[in-house]
Amino acid sequence: MAVEKVTMPQLGESVTEGTISSWLVKAGDHVNKYDPIAEVETDKVNAEVPSSFTGTIKEIVAKEGETIEVGELICYMETESAGEDSSTEENKETSTQEKSETTEEENKDQSMKKRYSPAVMRMAQENDIDLNQVDGSGKGGRITRKDIEKIIASGDIPKPSAQEETPAQQVADETKSMSAKTQSQSQSPSAPTQDGDIEIPVTGVRKAIAQNMVTSKTEIPHAWMTVEVDVTDLVAFRDAKKVEFKQNEGFSLTYFAFFVKAVAQALKEYPQLNSSWAGDKIIQKKDINLSIAVAHEDRLFVPVIKNADDKSIKGIAKEIVELANKAKSGKLTSADMSGGTFTVNNTGSFGSVQSMGIINHPQAAILQVESIVKKPVFMENGMFGARDMVNLCLSLDHRVLDGLICGQFLARVKEILENMSEKNTSIY
Repeated sequence: MAVEKVTMPQLGESVTEGTISSWLVKAGDHVNKYDPIAEVETDKVNAEVPSSFTGTIKEIVAKEGETIEVGELICYMETESAGEDSSTEENKETSTQEKSETTEEENKDQSMKKRYSPAVMRMAQENDIDLNQVDGSGKGGRITRKDIEKIIASGDIPKPSAQEETPAQQVADETKSMSAKTQSQSQSPSAPTQDGDIEIPVTGVRKAIAQNMVTSKTEIPHAWMTVEVDVTDLVAFRDAKKVEFKQNEGFSLTYFAFFVKAVAQALKEYPQLNSSWAGDKIIQKKDINLSIAVAHEDRLFVPVIKNADDKSIKGIAKEIVELANKAKSGKLTSADMSGGTFTVNNTGSFGSVQSMGIINHPQAAILQVESIVKKPVFMENGMFGARDMVNLCLSLDHRVLDGLICGQFLARVKEILENMSEKNTSIY
């Protein structure tokens, strides 16, 4: 018999931690490889953690409601090792020696020491910890949340010298004056309450979303642009086709599918917006994978339409419906949520006409598609006419993008949408 460690898996691109929402097994249960053993919530996905082995659950380490970093231990499993000779001391000694050598090599490897997760950076900022003086217990010397918690519990806080500034302070110096009061109020357990007030614990998806939003706003210098688009011809085209389309295809032809198609086409011509910031470089993505925001009850999911530029309006409409249904039924997978390069958000579904979206980190931009509204518009013939108008609101990462290229991109999206009509646009 052998005891194996089961760790928190990577549940999506840029996901660094997950919260155990519920265990599906208990100590003593026998499970097969790939059987689900726990349900986990992150800011991007709700997922089941599959067993890495066939065997018996020996000990559950992570508790329900606990947030665990990717790669950290969640439970132990007892497995049957094929061909294992328990009587051979030589094998045991060799195994022990190999483990010792591996541990020594891991201790020497410090390649990941300065790759800090948002949770580690936040805790270091709040407690004025010099991360340069912290020895990480994670892979490649990476500093984990538990390393920081241990330091805080001990009270022995490593302080920087007068000449040097910690990585956490470099961020904190810029944001501390703005956010200290807000953080103090939001984190204080003694915040004043009155009779009838309801206290709602911040856990699971809501906590993960909050952390991700803080990361986006503190790390990304946001800027905004808006254009107004005349979609009168598009509205007439869609209205003329929607009934026939629903009868033939079995799902609805929404306005949003047309907007997603236009954005994918414009990104192909302006790939600068299909990028992300990577510290000392900008990574321009080859594939155009559009993240779309899908809300269900109090949860927000951001699944991805892969290779959207290769899909027809019908193909995009079908994928929007399928991803929305998966979100509502809790069946979105990490594959559905990963790989996004640009986000399109259908805020118009709530009746919004103007908004400023928070960029989906680490992407470089997000486009808000607002509500289509009939407005009187001055026409070329000198008269006013009722037209269907919509605002497109772009939030951009000013480290990656500037006003010129974003203005050109928005102008191109506007041009594509204003020319979508039955005469020159194919749904298939």
